[in-house]
Amino acid sequence: MKTIVIKEVELNGEPTDIRIEDNLIKRIAANLPEEADVVINGRKKAVIPGLINMHTHSAMTLFRGYGDDMPLMAWLEEKIWPNEAKLTHEDVYWGAKLACLEMIKSGTTAFFDMYTKFSSTAKAVEETGIRATLSSVCFDFFQPEQREKAKAHIIKLFGEKDNYSRRIQFALGPHAIYTVSGELLQWVDRFSKEHNVPVHIHLAETETEVQSAVKRFGCTPVRYLDQLGMLSPRLMIAHGIYIDDEEIQMLADTGVQVVHNPASNMKLGSGVAFKFTEMRKAGIPVGIGTDGCSSSNNLDMTEAMKLASLLGKGWRKDPVVLTADEMFFAATVQGADMLGINAGRIEEGRLADLCLIDLNLPAFTPNFNFVSNLVYAANGSCVDTVICDGKILMQNKRVPGEDEIMERTAAIAYKLVVK
Repeated sequence: MKTIVIKEVELNGEPTDIRIEDNLIKRIAANLPEEADVVINGRKKAVIPGLINMHTHSAMTLFRGYGDDMPLMAWLEEKIWPNEAKLTHEDVYWGAKLACLEMIKSGTTAFFDMYTKFSSTAKAVEETGIRATLSSVCFDFFQPEQREKAKAHIIKLFGEKDNYSRRIQFALGPHAIYTVSGELLQWVDRFSKEHNVPVHIHLAETETEVQSAVKRFGCTPVRYLDQLGMLSPRLMIAHGIYIDDEEIQMLADTGVQVVHNPASNMKLGSGVAFKFTEMRKAGIPVGIGTDGCSSSNNLDMTEAMKLASLLGKGWRKDPVVLTADEMFFAATVQGADMLGINAGRIEEGRLADLCLIDLNLPAFTPNFNFVSNLVYAANGSCVDTVICDGKILMQNKRVPGEDEIMERTAAIAYKLVVK
């Protein structure tokens, strides 16, 4: 059994010690004995739960800064999809490994991913030590032949899920209602129900998507999924900007969960008026995501918390809403609950997924309110140490092998996008 003791770290404003045994937080108290395999000096540091990124496309680190400042559909059709068609398993492995590195360095210990070549991303997750829910992304573009291929691929991947460690969970990832037919969506929902696995989908992201849905299906995206019988606690919607009050109640009544992605929503010009407050008041769980690096350009959840708060205050013209505490809750407790993992809190018996924050920085000086400083003043570079599943992934802001990961991924990306 591996043991770690963190000495004199700040928790809720007070210095304390934390003992970790195997992958769990065993004891939180002052003056714990130092007998352990590893003792970490926590002075001038604060401990937080590992942040949870609820919507990513990890290997899209390969396209960071490529095809910027374009409309969503033009960006997808002209820049992203043609280059994604070239991706090999090796490409996705290194792109995902870079994403895991970036998330570790900025304090994320778990993420919900949607991308192709499931096994390559899983390999990167296994090697870097982070935690992930990986969705088997599917498209059929309304083609019956592609639909059957998608089903067979999902069945194959599901059959392989037990080959991975306890840190990896399986999910289904139908891309969107404009790339996946109603027939495949309903099959995915049945598969999800039969095997009790979550479904992750882009929905109501742009005005164009809503207008197209009304024209093609005779109703808005949420109502379309309702007609298909897909609204359930297993469903997780990414974006959900264009959802009216009646639809919010529909989602609440059926237990659907939603992920807010403020950076990509702004960068792609998708929209700003995400109804975070209304959804939360209705009882809808709302997490925070970064989206992929080609549409948000980084995977920094500290930045995502700040953007979610400021964006919500801005479009509402209300400085009281979307507080730092609400954003921190969404990025920790809420994310863990949405993923169904025993994390998101620093408590005895919880998974040892936690980060030490360097307080010896201008962003935490003065430190009247730690959470406020973390959300509004700091960024991911304030993270000093990351522990996931009871293992130290980063200490003193260094991750073993990080230079090789960056060099290899950059070389792959440059070759990939050469015309």
